[in-house]
Amino acid sequence: MKRKLAVLVTGLLVLVPAGPEATLAAQRGFQETFEVNPSTQDPSVKVTLETLERWETELSNWGKWGPNDQRGALNYITPEKTRAATRLVEDGVTVTLGHFVNEDASIDSGNFWPTDHQMTSIDPNTGLPRAALDAMSFSLHDGQLSHMDALCHYATRRDGEAIIFNGYPQNMTANGCVGDLAIDDMGPGYVTRGILVDMPLLRGVDWLEPSTPIYVSDLEEWEDFAGITVSPGDVLFIRAGRWARRAEIGPWNYARGAAGLHASVLPWLKERGVSLLVGDAVNDVQPSGVEGIGRPVHTMTQVFIGLPLVDNGYLEDVAREAAARERWEFMVSWQITKVPNGTASPFNAIATF
Repeated sequence: MKRKLAVLVTGLLVLVPAGPEATLAAQRGFQETFEVNPSTQDPSVKVTLETLERWETELSNWGKWGPNDQRGALNYITPEKTRAATRLVEDGVTVTLGHFVNEDASIDSGNFWPTDHQMTSIDPNTGLPRAALDAMSFSLHDGQLSHMDALCHYATRRDGEAIIFNGYPQNMTANGCVGDLAIDDMGPGYVTRGILVDMPLLRGVDWLEPSTPIYVSDLEEWEDFAGITVSPGDVLFIRAGRWARRAEIGPWNYARGAAGLHASVLPWLKERGVSLLVGDAVNDVQPSGVEGIGRPVHTMTQVFIGLPLVDNGYLEDVAREAAARERWEFMVSWQITKVPNGTASPFNAIATF
């Protein structure tokens, strides 16, 4: 009998955006099919549920930073690492690493909660704003929002109980993650070294096609190309070109078909001591190529390694600036929005060269 890995994800209710255009877009998107990349089944890289079960122990960082830890691999960002990162600034040029939500009726927008922006002080007689005051609501896991997942976002099941990193119970209620590892538990913000892995640049293409897996061999080939070695405390940015492809051909159901990391990279991520993993789609290659689980990178990093992830990172501007300098390391800084008991925070990071 094949073992099935039980994975619990906080608050993922798929909503179809309102309106006829959005409905048509959603119908087209959900009709798209994506095949598992055949290379994921090669014995040299193939990962199974049995592999993941073994890695739950071999790759575990439970207890590494103490019984009350709330930061996981972010602990690798030491004061010494922060000071070293500031010395990477040469030109004083900054670019954003975040993408924000909008009210587009598209397959990759508003998929967990409608996005709404409105003025809040409206004259009832004229219908015009009386003051420059507005409000906005959106999902913290929206498909167009660069967001950092809290370590309570994914859980596994042990003895019938939902368990998150460090062996804590998930303690998820209608008020969010009310115990440990909510986003407001994970520190105020960080400054460290960022490393960009620009896979389209390495392959001489504008973007990687959906379902293209990225392996350890690709990451180490990039290290040789860029003259950089990923080390503890680094933020690792993996550019597959999602936003470039979207700008050229339009949105698609990237949650089902996207280039990204294959699960075989998991031991490498732990060995290198990556503090934060940022992808421009969902980090995992989709489909995952691991039978029985859709997002093994999400599950193993967050629940067992304690490595937080950022989905939908906007890496086009940093790719341009890095290529112009032929320098793919930089200072990265970000502040964590203290969403009470939150499962994520908008990722508003800045790269400084």
